[in-house]
Amino acid sequence: MSKVITPRNEDYSKWYLDVATEAGLAENSPVRGCMIIKPYGFAIWENMRDTLDARFKATGHVNASFPLLIPKSFLSKEADHIEGFAKECAVVTHYRLKKDPNGKGVIVDPEAKLEEELIIRPTSETIIWNTYRNWIRSYRDLPILINQWANVMRWEMRTRLFLRTAEFHWQEGHTAHATAAEAVTETVLMLNEYANFMENHMAIPVIKGVKTPNERFAGAVDTYCVEALMQDGKALQMGTSHFLGQNFAKAFDVKFTTKEGTEEYAWATSWGSSTRMIGGLIMTHSDDEGLILPPKLAPIQVVIVPIINKNTKERLPEIEQIVANLKAALPNARIKYDDDDNRTSGFKFAEYELKGVPLRIAIGARDLDNNTCELSRRDTREKQICTIDSLPQIIAQLLIDIQQNLFDRALAYRTAHTTRVDTWDEFVKTLNEKTGFVYAHWDGTSETEDAIKEATNATIRCIPLDNPLEDGTCIFSGKPSTQRVLFARSY
Repeated sequence: MSKVITPRNEDYSKWYLDVATEAGLAENSPVRGCMIIKPYGFAIWENMRDTLDARFKATGHVNASFPLLIPKSFLSKEADHIEGFAKECAVVTHYRLKKDPNGKGVIVDPEAKLEEELIIRPTSETIIWNTYRNWIRSYRDLPILINQWANVMRWEMRTRLFLRTAEFHWQEGHTAHATAAEAVTETVLMLNEYANFMENHMAIPVIKGVKTPNERFAGAVDTYCVEALMQDGKALQMGTSHFLGQNFAKAFDVKFTTKEGTEEYAWATSWGSSTRMIGGLIMTHSDDEGLILPPKLAPIQVVIVPIINKNTKERLPEIEQIVANLKAALPNARIKYDDDDNRTSGFKFAEYELKGVPLRIAIGARDLDNNTCELSRRDTREKQICTIDSLPQIIAQLLIDIQQNLFDRALAYRTAHTTRVDTWDEFVKTLNEKTGFVYAHWDGTSETEDAIKEATNATIRCIPLDNPLEDGTCIFSGKPSTQRVLFARSY
């Protein structure tokens, strides 16, 4: 088997990378900051993608595809947008290589310089809203509800598999509406779709909120987010939904005729989630033995391992029939039968534990004689003996139990690491000693927000949507405050 996973309490960052690589999820590519998602990791992404895609379509959205390359002039049309992404843009300047006359491979052909430089998309608002200008003429053309599954490039300097890479897979929704109210409703709807998916499928409790102006998406009027707490007490932004107002419509002159016959700029939203969610999945649930996956997203939900020896080989057809019966009884379950005799059963047990398979079933010759098998849970590592006849019912219930247990465990951790503080000393001490989410009063100014970040490296993760009004005093400035906001150190 692979090397031992670094313990979390020894080096959390190394533990995370060990789990991601040793469980076969991803590895670094030859291009700095980019990753290769391996088949097992991509299978997790496919399960996420397929579930979200079905949810999006159920709310009336459709998929489309837009170009990877964006004319540089497009980004210049929305000033806040270009300012927010300027430092992350990868720029294409030439379209051809030629043989190096000095015999050193190939060089860029200086005669093949593009008339206009192209940006590898960091996000697609500009190219899409340039397209919407041709699609929207009347209120009858609205709303436009489009989602795109794509990869994007943001030239990150400090990268980590899944959490922050230069290139990553994601989905980005881009919608156009006749009124501001409709666009805001759409923004909140998609935020709720993300939250429901993360809690019900990823088993990760999240806090829904709105970002401060400092943390807002470049070019947005409001940015809504879902924030989760990882096992090291840091926050992870799991998805965002943006109300863009009329900023992009004005930048690209997207107007429509209203029912009353007047001319109006369209109202916009955009929203996205990415392979960063796999990083969140690792850091929320996994342990020092490797990956732990919630059943709803696990590529393999149940693995059946025959204990192969001289007494079992001739009885493998009996085990194969048990597997066939089980698959017939649970047609929607992702069940794997591993009868590879090139690896020992002990090796397989360790492998599937590392890969986070929720349930493992071991069957040997004696089990066949007794009509029993050994069933092992990955989340609690508990084992039980059950009759083979009862397997379908037991497995169906255990998959539900494991999914719920992972959510409950993550919620209990978040609750234990969420603190309300009233003073600066309490704030700093909590961040340094307890870690986690901290609710504290803030005076509402960007200057104070920046000062707190500079002093502690903690940011305002969001202003929770269900935030109660509560008079108090800002922990940093001492000025009046009307509500607590959510602080944390983050990824």
